[in-house]
Amino acid sequence: MSKNVTVVGAGLVGSLLSIYLSKKGYNVSVYERRDDMRKGKAIQGRSINLALSDRGWKGLEGVGIADEIKKIAIPMYGRYIHNKDGTTAFQPYGTEEQAIYSVSRATINMKLMDLAEQQNNVKIHFNKRCIDINKQYNTINFENVNNHNIETTNFDLLFGADGAFSASRLNMQTGTDRFEYNQHYINCAYKELIIPPGDNETFKIEKNALHIWPRGSFMMIALPNPDGNFTCTLFLPFDGKYSFDNLKTKESVTSFFNEEFKDAVPLMPTLVEDFFNNPTSSLVTVKCYPWTFDSKIALIGDAAHAIVPFYGQGMNCGFEDCVVLNELMNLHGNDWEKVLSQYQILRKPDADAIADLAIANFVEMRDKTADKLFLLQKKIEAHFSKKHPDKWIPLYSMVTYSPNIRYSKALEEGQKQQAIMDEIMAMPDIENKWNSEEIEQEILSYLY
Repeated sequence: MSKNVTVVGAGLVGSLLSIYLSKKGYNVSVYERRDDMRKGKAIQGRSINLALSDRGWKGLEGVGIADEIKKIAIPMYGRYIHNKDGTTAFQPYGTEEQAIYSVSRATINMKLMDLAEQQNNVKIHFNKRCIDINKQYNTINFENVNNHNIETTNFDLLFGADGAFSASRLNMQTGTDRFEYNQHYINCAYKELIIPPGDNETFKIEKNALHIWPRGSFMMIALPNPDGNFTCTLFLPFDGKYSFDNLKTKESVTSFFNEEFKDAVPLMPTLVEDFFNNPTSSLVTVKCYPWTFDSKIALIGDAAHAIVPFYGQGMNCGFEDCVVLNELMNLHGNDWEKVLSQYQILRKPDADAIADLAIANFVEMRDKTADKLFLLQKKIEAHFSKKHPDKWIPLYSMVTYSPNIRYSKALEEGQKQQAIMDEIMAMPDIENKWNSEEIEQEILSYLY
């Protein structure tokens, strides 16, 4: 096979993938529908800050760029809960040194594009929209979004990395027999807001934490940025009593935030303007199969498996796709029939697993982070895991801090753990004896 590879999409996964392929000796061309965001036209007002965890770092380390990305990332060591009554609580994610890292989607994307072009000879073409892929003749047509001219490019190997609403996937979907496709929207939308920095770019709230205002059927989160501000995201149903449908006026927005997020309001001087200027965006899960076609076309990242953001694993999962592909290239060289067939066999179950885990974690963040029994259960699990780390790794740690444990395995183990904890939490007087030897032995009995 020749060494020319085309990647559709210069987002996070497409940019990282291009670096991996370039380091393998391929000539890589990336085609992006949008303008070059480095020219000052980055999309504003519809982002959710990203949480880089160990799977994502592994992907960056695989091409030697983790140190560059750490310069733009802020460690978050746990959840900082803001209760409605004004009380707060800090919930560590893991052990003291374990953290997830807040990064701006636009900032990391621009950095990855820089590294791809400047250090890896990747060619990125902007304002080129994929409109047609011909599997028979190995051609792809792009429309120039500015002048609408059509450009035809030949490819030897093609990766569709163009996101949840992938044009490359749509082309495969309409041209492939028995292509399975499912998309599911949750009845919740999101809107970006901001907490600006204090004087001298100081942080107005705890810097090294992911802030959550859990309110049952809805919530707000805030993640730190290096310049002292926080990207806030309001997650709220489209309709119902507490919903975007009921927030149509400045008065209704002000009243709602004063009632539900009273401690945040003084920190958000542009709240009303941001609320009405920034779009209300939907949240979708996409599952599809197959991901590969004729041993020369493959879907990757959100194009293959878009998930909701509540486990902070969308980017990490996409970066892990690159890691798995790289391992398969190391194993099989240029035998792309073997590489791609094993890629989808390995990754499809894991992508489905993290999609389901992300939906479940939405309920956890929204409903349970302020629930006393839920917090007690997490305390019991952490206590037991510390004493028996070889027998119990909490689900969150398996997903976030254990890149060698597959998502599908983490889901399976997590379900077993929850069944055990259901029994433990039902024991009489569990609140007072949660850290006793009796409880420890009871858990051990279920594990043997």
